[in-house]
Amino acid sequence: MMRDIILNLLHNLGGKREVERYLREYTQPGSARTTVVKVGGALIENDLEDLASSLAFLRHVGMAPVVVHGAGPQLSRDLEASGIQSRWVDGLRVTTPEVLQTAHRMFLREGARLAEAIDAHGVRARMIPSGVFEAVPDDPERLGLVGRITRVDLAPIRAALEAGYLPVLSPLGVTADGQMLNVNADTAARALSEALRPAKVVFLTETGGILDGDGRVISAINLEEDQQQLIESGQVTGGMARKLVEIGELLGALPAHASISITKPAHLARELFTHKGSGTLVRRGAAIRVHDSLHELDLDQLKGLLESSFGRVLREDYFSTAMDSEALIAPYTAVAIVANDEQPAAYLDKFAVTAEAQGAGIGASLWNKLVERHPRLFWRSRADNAINGWYMQRADGMERTDKWLIFWRGLETSEEIERAIERALAYEPSFGPALQPEEAAIGV
Repeated sequence: MMRDIILNLLHNLGGKREVERYLREYTQPGSARTTVVKVGGALIENDLEDLASSLAFLRHVGMAPVVVHGAGPQLSRDLEASGIQSRWVDGLRVTTPEVLQTAHRMFLREGARLAEAIDAHGVRARMIPSGVFEAVPDDPERLGLVGRITRVDLAPIRAALEAGYLPVLSPLGVTADGQMLNVNADTAARALSEALRPAKVVFLTETGGILDGDGRVISAINLEEDQQQLIESGQVTGGMARKLVEIGELLGALPAHASISITKPAHLARELFTHKGSGTLVRRGAAIRVHDSLHELDLDQLKGLLESSFGRVLREDYFSTAMDSEALIAPYTAVAIVANDEQPAAYLDKFAVTAEAQGAGIGASLWNKLVERHPRLFWRSRADNAINGWYMQRADGMERTDKWLIFWRGLETSEEIERAIERALAYEPSFGPALQPEEAAIGV
């Protein structure tokens, strides 16, 4: 009953097809797929209700979250209350025996608070305060009792999951001879992710995503295409740049299809289960190359990409008429074809993204590169195309006919818009009969 209620709520957030697609991606009937969730300590302090609700939500929809929580603000407050001064080296707290004793008590308390709050939402949570992370002292002369994780024991986690519990882990390591060590929570979440190799890792934060220089959340990052440019251009700086590099390193240790989402607890459902999202989705992605004409491409592979994306047979003479068009392509998983006729603006002849590439975030990166090259753009889409809502979010305007929707962006005058509509309707259809029912085609 609870799962049905959650699914109804999801469908209110996004379209039925996008919700079902993401549910297939993150869950499998009969065997929940593990999701590692890193929770910042400030959220336990300031946003416990939304946090607990979002974690319970993951479990209700069939995912298997494993939570690693931090508690930096709480530890600083407890140390101050006890008259213990904190010292920092390279951004890490020096852990003396007195600091470790306080941290241990504090992690027990905060982990219990989080587990109890999750229990209140109908999901049994089990706190695992230690015993998962085996560690050695990292640099005892400089950092004291700070640990570097050498092994992750998954047995306590698997036992909790098999018993129907949601595991809540504190970032405490233990040496082979039983000495407890303080471990950075982000480091613990990364080690746990590398051991579990989940398809999804979630960072729940107060910022709600990776922020650009103006403090705005960047919705999607294709690391292959975007990481270097974001950092070198200064769009992402300081702590956000370090976080992005760390996320890239983590994704390099996970399965190729894995992704990382950074969002706020209250926005988790929208981030995970809608195309638009509400946070930052980071994927490895693929590099997007620009070709001045289709002559440089493997036309058999391009034909397969177009036909599989649209579910229709490509017209036999299509390439002979479109050969001089510009192509932006992520090798045969996503392509944008721009006609060489740029009056009154660039005409987007084809935009096709496979389901695999959509899941990898390549579609968003392809679109971003397309509009960067062609800020003045118009295109058409079949009136029954399931992705028209996605186009609507990216267009400045739209005109509807019985068969087509004509979209545009960057056009400023009514004369330009009328000319764009006239030009779009003048193009011959590129596809013949359907190969199969159209599923998740992004195309025009």
